[in-house]
Amino acid sequence: MSASTNVLSTTVSSQVTIYLGIPILIAGIIGGILNIIVFLSLKTFRQNPCAFFLTIMSFVNIGQLLTCLLPHIMINGFNSHWTETSTAYCKFRFYCLQVCALTSYTCMCLATIDQFLVTSLRPRWQQYFNIKRAHFLCILFFIIWLLHGIPCLIWYTPTISSSTGSVSCIIINEIYQKYFSYGYILILAGVLPTMITVLFGCMSYRNVRQIPYRTVPLVRRELDKQLTSMVLVQVVYNFWVIVPYISILVVISSVNLTTQSPNYTELAFLNLLTGLIYYLYFAVSLKKEMIFIEMLSCFRVHFISMFLYQNDFVNNFIMFSLGFI
Repeated sequence: MSASTNVLSTTVSSQVTIYLGIPILIAGIIGGILNIIVFLSLKTFRQNPCAFFLTIMSFVNIGQLLTCLLPHIMINGFNSHWTETSTAYCKFRFYCLQVCALTSYTCMCLATIDQFLVTSLRPRWQQYFNIKRAHFLCILFFIIWLLHGIPCLIWYTPTISSSTGSVSCIIINEIYQKYFSYGYILILAGVLPTMITVLFGCMSYRNVRQIPYRTVPLVRRELDKQLTSMVLVQVVYNFWVIVPYISILVVISSVNLTTQSPNYTELAFLNLLTGLIYYLYFAVSLKKEMIFIEMLSCFRVHFISMFLYQNDFVNNFIMFSLGFI
């Protein structure tokens, strides 16, 4: 690769990182804070397992943006290599990357599973997730991912990279490098959460299609359909922002990529671009916009029902139905 091509590639990568990464960072942090405010300010959300999963997901998404996307912008956009000057920060950054990402994926999977159970035909399944069980599962998985990330604290260190010739924070253990490439990136961060969300999302869609044929009150039926539609849109969105980045990482990890490789410039740029798109999962989540749509819809249903059904039974049922948001 010629010097002029190298300079041009570096300049383009820097501009893309700055003008695409910074808006993603700002929108993600603001959107995550709004999510948390909405979920924690309404009692209906605080007592709902699905809303609790999405609340935890919002917290770890903000953590992912601050500990991973922000350094990514500084390194690739402003050529400020924080990991070169601090071994501790090198280890901490990739530790947080794993813990936050896996916790976020887990919460999304649990939220999708919860919607499948809520819309199922079996009353026992509909009551399977309660708020106490949701708390327990989140704590359990968070501890698991904290322990899972310990090897990052051991084997990540600033080293002169053989592929780029510059100092980079890389894994120095070959066995863990293979696990990271195929166990973490391919399975835990790619195939497994994608399959779980798509599978349970499709089954939730099938359940929702059957709702009109059940003896389910109108308000409950419409709310279940709206919430499940929101989760299904989120599943499709996640698929398109996660899979490209995971695919590029697997390709790069499976070949011995160096600056002298024929396709180095193209793969490096694709890695940068898909990496920024990947952070859209933690930032511009569709649930941020749809939450407010759902809230307005629920208040509209509640308002109409108060005027059409002036009795305590229906009003109590409406409040019960709102608990599924």
